Amino acid sequence: MGDTIMPIDDLARSEIVTATAETAVPEIASAMESEDVGSVVITDGDEPVGIVTDRDLALQIVAEGTDPASLTADDVMTTDIVTIDSNAGFYEAADRMAENGIRRLPVLAGDSLVGIITADDLTELLADEQQHMADIIRAQRPEY
Repeated sequence: MGDTIMPIDDLARSEIVTATAETAVPEIASAMESEDVGSVVITDGDEPVGIVTDRDLALQIVAEGTDPASLTADDVMTTDIVTIDSNAGFYEAADRMAENGIRRLPVLAGDSLVGIITADDLTELLADEQQHMADIIRAQRPEY
């Protein structure tokens, strides 16, 4: 694709909050709160098998009036997760998020989970790049 200038491997967070499919929903919610994250990747060994987002919890538990104590990750997780290879580039990640209407991409090396990248991460990177460009333009701009 020609966008490997900014590989996902360099941008993704490697500290991923994970749980198993059997993890109780209240435990997942507590992990989100204590780790200050909006999602928990559900794994089987090192392989991601699903994702639970704060939105999943709100919609599937609060909106449906289900008792969260009776549910596990398996009951609320999205199983058709979209992932990206750690060697992919920035633009591929942005395209994949846009095409699938998602804000989080688990990052894989082979079948193993090695990180996660979010839409906020991409936005922050773009803002940093834009600020850098503005600094260059400002430094080179003539007085009048």
